[in-house]
Amino acid sequence: MNDTSAPAPDRAARPTIAVKAAPRRYSLAALRNIVSTWRERTRFRRELKQKLEDDPYLIDDIGLTRRQAEEEIARLPFWQR
Repeated sequence: MNDTSAPAPDRAARPTIAVKAAPRRYSLAALRNIVSTWRERTRFRRELKQKLEDDPYLIDDIGLTRRQAEEEIARLPFWQR
């Protein structure tokens, strides 16, 4: 039978090497996409806040509870709340 519990001779002889992670590099297009996504989320949160203040019944219509809406609004930066 094949005994797989014994370590392979090549693996036992190899020393482990710590690999330092390279810093992430983003292309300009990827960075633009990230910033665009942030802006879109901020815009959504501002609109949600306005709907919650003006007509709270609209929140039920889009399928959110008041608590979920408030949690999403809380993700706005403190200077925009």
